[in-house]
Amino acid sequence: MEALARERFSIPNDVIYLDGNSLGALPRATPERLRALMREEWRSDLIASWNKHGWIDLPMSIAARLAPIVNAKPAELLIADSTSVSLFKLLAAAARARSGRKTILTQRRNFPTDLYVAQGLCDMLGLTLRAVDADAVRDSIDDDVAVVSLTHVDYRSAAVHEMAAINRASRDAGALTCWDLSHSAGAIEVDLAGTECDLAVGCGYKYLNGGPGAPAFIFVAERLLETMHPPLQGWMGHAQPFAFEDGYQPAPGIARFLTGTPSILAIAALDCGLATFDGIAMADVAARSRGLSQAFIDAVEARCGDAVSLASPGDPAARGSHVCFAHPHGYAVMQALIARKVIGDFRAPDLMRFGFAPLYNDEGDVLRAAEILGEILDSRAWDDPRFHARAKVT
Repeated sequence: MEALARERFSIPNDVIYLDGNSLGALPRATPERLRALMREEWRSDLIASWNKHGWIDLPMSIAARLAPIVNAKPAELLIADSTSVSLFKLLAAAARARSGRKTILTQRRNFPTDLYVAQGLCDMLGLTLRAVDADAVRDSIDDDVAVVSLTHVDYRSAAVHEMAAINRASRDAGALTCWDLSHSAGAIEVDLAGTECDLAVGCGYKYLNGGPGAPAFIFVAERLLETMHPPLQGWMGHAQPFAFEDGYQPAPGIARFLTGTPSILAIAALDCGLATFDGIAMADVAARSRGLSQAFIDAVEARCGDAVSLASPGDPAARGSHVCFAHPHGYAVMQALIARKVIGDFRAPDLMRFGFAPLYNDEGDVLRAAEILGEILDSRAWDDPRFHARAKVT
């Protein structure tokens, strides 16, 4: 299983990078794109670049690159803000669109920021956040639920929700669905159109390779666009931003979900990240994802035995593109791996997380990583005080 497009990335030759689920690798095109933007656009044309170089349209034009990755129409997608801010916008708009309903439904142990955003919104609007176990979500959608807010791929276990079934159950109950695609877009097949998804958000810096802190994306189904009213009514979401009117008039379509001035440098970097998918079918990406994760599981279990335990679904079709193994000293083991230039990450309390980005990871990466993990466990190299000292970012 060779990588689909490793030549499109700049990765140190001696590093096995298995953390694309947290921060995608650097596309080779990004540095020159940013240099050119600063040198030939910002420096030379200054503020005229908003018109001359089309800066003002980038949130929509670059979003069009995302359309085949998540199977949506370009007009349903927008690049804007962070995932957390985008989620707040969509949940608030959904609650308003289903006024009279008082519940936002989610799952326990959802990604924390999703829970925090939803709880804050509920406190503001007098709604209730109801969290249930993942397998109880579908049966918990009743006539008081305004919106179902879920992460498509669980950030810990990599378990995947059945998007089509939950969308259907929500629609039957009169509720809306809002998906967080941060751990799925660019790694597995996402079918927003085919599953009749209502709303979605996702970050640009994981599998989409947009760089640290890259802007997020928003999806609103075309059939809902004119009935959704964003809560953050910024000037860029106005029908005529440069009329400078006192009163707000929402822009037509997805542009109404813009708020402030877009970050042009960050969006340009994300454009390079999205371009790494050019000419590559998401069905091929998903197949490689399943193959790489299964090869890693098989190799770790054969090499490490009972020293670690699988904390992700065993069925490749039921998991995303990362795998978690549990170990009582998982943080220290991961630090020892990083010292050997095998880069994954850790999630409390005991999970070592390994992400597989099919564009640049190959079978050699996963087999070598499993062997080094076995060597570290056999030698107890992780039991060095320096590997137990917790850093701010894990």
